Amino acid sequence: MFRHLGTFARLALCLFTLAIVMGSCGPPKHQHSQTKPLSVALGREPSVEDFITAIRPEGMVFIPAGSFEMGSAPENEHAFYDEQPVHTVHLDAFFMDAYEVTNAQYKVFVDANPPWQMGPVEDDIHPHNWNGNDYPVGTANHPVTVVSWYAAMAYAEWAGKRLPTEAEWEYAARGGLAGKEYPWGDTITDTDANYDWDDTDSFKYRRDATPVGQYAANGYGLYDMTGNVWEWCLDKYDADFYRVTLNSRNPISVSGGQPLAWLLENFKLLKGSRVHRGGSYRYGARHVRVAHRSSFLPAGLSDDLGFRCVQDITP
Repeated sequence: MFRHLGTFARLALCLFTLAIVMGSCGPPKHQHSQTKPLSVALGREPSVEDFITAIRPEGMVFIPAGSFEMGSAPENEHAFYDEQPVHTVHLDAFFMDAYEVTNAQYKVFVDANPPWQMGPVEDDIHPHNWNGNDYPVGTANHPVTVVSWYAAMAYAEWAGKRLPTEAEWEYAARGGLAGKEYPWGDTITDTDANYDWDDTDSFKYRRDATPVGQYAANGYGLYDMTGNVWEWCLDKYDADFYRVTLNSRNPISVSGGQPLAWLLENFKLLKGSRVHRGGSYRYGARHVRVAHRSSFLPAGLSDDLGFRCVQDITP
């Protein structure tokens, strides 16, 4: 999968990751024993894959740098206006959570951050509908839902991560495939994902989220990129964003054109609708396509809306 990385990029990544591996694997500073080089530990010369494995955060997968065609073509009968036109996007490499953030993971955050527990936090940034600060019995591995964009941002910051841009989300969801409707191809059945496969009235015929990882992963090793629950992204929603971001690198729609660093620091001040992706158990095949875009106010709460995080790979 490293064919996306050019020769110089691969060399730079090797040198960077080697430095991290040699530093992060060392003993505590009060000890004086020497760390084994990765080549000694492996008994051979390490490959790029070895270095990536060594620095990959637990529970995350590596998404290689590359370019892809984002969006849907006008001739696609399933496409909505805001998915057009198809445009080329270039992305740097990053890590992404293999699974949607679960109730159990989110509880660790809540317990460690009293301001985000029940009561002290205003309704518009309060994250969940549990019984107090406890999730329902038997749902530890279900995706956490009824989570505002603010709460998802706070969790990501606490975890040393961030929410994905919608370009990163779509690129990762495609799993290395080009121009397909879903992470695995152009057709979908009830064995592929948790979605409203018979297009019934989802509010009349009750469906629900399933524990994460119940369906096959895509080509990058990501689970539930289609269906189960919607996933928050960083971007401010703009129906015409694709028409002004043609052939762009690491695009993101940010209020007032502010840089990403400003958004991450001041996210509680933002009020405009935010993008969410992937569809959910309540939606039919058209709405769980990898190119489909939707939006919700950042204070919005829904029992079919959750999130997953990404982490940058920077020297």
